[in-house]
Amino acid sequence: MKNALGSVDTVLLLGGRSEIGLAIVERLVRAGARRVMLAARGGTAPVDRLRKLGAEVHLADFDAARPETHAALIEDAATRLGDLDVVIPAFGVLGRQAVYDADPVAAARDVAVNFGGHVSIGLAAARRLREQGHGTLVVLSSVAGVRVRKANFVYGSAKAGLDGFAQGLADSLHGSGARVVVVRPGFVIGRMTEGMSPAPMSVTVDTVADAVIDGLRSGRRTVWVPARLRPVFAVMRVLPQAVWRRLPR
Repeated sequence: MKNALGSVDTVLLLGGRSEIGLAIVERLVRAGARRVMLAARGGTAPVDRLRKLGAEVHLADFDAARPETHAALIEDAATRLGDLDVVIPAFGVLGRQAVYDADPVAAARDVAVNFGGHVSIGLAAARRLREQGHGTLVVLSSVAGVRVRKANFVYGSAKAGLDGFAQGLADSLHGSGARVVVVRPGFVIGRMTEGMSPAPMSVTVDTVADAVIDGLRSGRRTVWVPARLRPVFAVMRVLPQAVWRRLPR
């Protein structure tokens, strides 16, 4: 649980090789977190940097596409770490719409990870946090799900589902002591988007991580990265469909 100064003590990262996830965890460790679990497929993840910062790091096997294993993983994390202060599901697949158009099976498979995997692990984590009476689930959504664009509508629709799920989950936890923080970044420059042309108002992995930490400290329910995307998408939401359809890909 949180230490005597109210700082985060334990962190579970689901998607233990995620750039954004690791950047968030590193900041939490620098701020006082001392027990971390990195859960990734194959049970391998970079641990040296966190250990050099003084963290006790555990590894676990995690497959987002196997929801039948998710509840047991959450319980294993609680057994090894104690109460879970922050849980960060940071996994997903950024596929190409052209590939999905040609291969609907691939589209369904990736949606099962990008949405279904988050639903399964999110519900399992929320149950644990509710039982503890405290803890935060950080959901990495995206502006791609705020209004889905034709350029990436399979990916965007999964993020739209995730965003709605996270908001409903947050409401279900109200009054329990546990909470959900929904993070909506724009285009993030990193490994996942390597080779792609950055969109307007693009951000770096470090910018997203800093914004998440600020959101955790301030108690905000929704974090836009950058913050100016919030008013931009307030307008985007109400654009006529004919205009929205003509926006650059």
